[in-house]
Amino acid sequence: MTDKNKDLIDQKLQDLNNDGIDRRGFLKCMAWAGTGLVWTMSGGIPSSRAFAKTAHRSGGNGGDFTFVQISDSHIGFNKPANPDVTATLQTAINKINAMPHKPDFIIHTGDLSQLSKPSEFDTLDQVLTGASAKQIYFVPGEHDMLTDNGVQYLQRYGKGTKGTGWYSFDQKGVHFVGLVNVANLKAGGMGSLGHEQLEWLEDDLKGRSASTPIVLFAHIPLWTIYPDWGWGTDDSEQALSYVKRFGSVTVLNGHIHQIMQKVEGKVSFHTAMSTAFPQPAPGTAPSAGPMKVPADQLQRVLGITDVNYLVSGRSLAIVDSPLGDSGSTASGNGGGSGGR
Repeated sequence: MTDKNKDLIDQKLQDLNNDGIDRRGFLKCMAWAGTGLVWTMSGGIPSSRAFAKTAHRSGGNGGDFTFVQISDSHIGFNKPANPDVTATLQTAINKINAMPHKPDFIIHTGDLSQLSKPSEFDTLDQVLTGASAKQIYFVPGEHDMLTDNGVQYLQRYGKGTKGTGWYSFDQKGVHFVGLVNVANLKAGGMGSLGHEQLEWLEDDLKGRSASTPIVLFAHIPLWTIYPDWGWGTDDSEQALSYVKRFGSVTVLNGHIHQIMQKVEGKVSFHTAMSTAFPQPAPGTAPSAGPMKVPADQLQRVLGITDVNYLVSGRSLAIVDSPLGDSGSTASGNGGGSGGR
């Protein structure tokens, strides 16, 4: 790894310990649950704050429900960037199981597997069976559709979904929509939702009150981060036009293996860390791809995202927690995935 990339990682880790980052939009810092950024809504004015690992762990308390996002497990990957991705996924599950309050469910935002092999999905299922939250929702990543156009994925994780795996559900007044933007990749690897899915999304959101909190989740970011690497979705603008009337919209994605956040009006965008390996920051390497870091730093650049929702205040708090912080554990259960 080049000195430039080492400096980049050191800076990203340092950023997690610098307090007082303000953003325009609809979020405000609420509580801490591991190293990372915590967000919630308060009067339409947002701010975020990164807390040191030694802070009091309070995430998961007082919320009407909590869920955890994991992403990019890449089961089957065995290159130097992480020769044991199953072990780091297990660490993520151990961390979830150690939360003081069991999350209501888990969302996996794609790239469950490396090559969409049945054996890779089997291994994933074995690990996820050990999660304290038995309800798990999935959307596919492009790696889950490599060898069979997603047939294996849909048979295992897409029952009851539409098209290539899109669907929606409600949880205590919050409307969740799982979207698929990896079935028809565009030039440069850009994601695409397609006409049929966009029509379905428009219809799905019709008739819902503008006060309904909306959570969209998909693998590739629904905002353009770096088109040269395919880090965006070419028709996301149309999809986002359907949620403009809602007062609280959160968009959760994976794919880029690092935390990035943006707030535009009432829409908060958030990408999650991978449980497998980091990727370089946009434009800092010749191309995207697995980035090797020193072994003692790996779990500091992998992680999970914990979301706590307060119905009474219509608040949504998002906490990114690296696997290697003081709250993670090194051993735990094994097991399979929950259904929709």
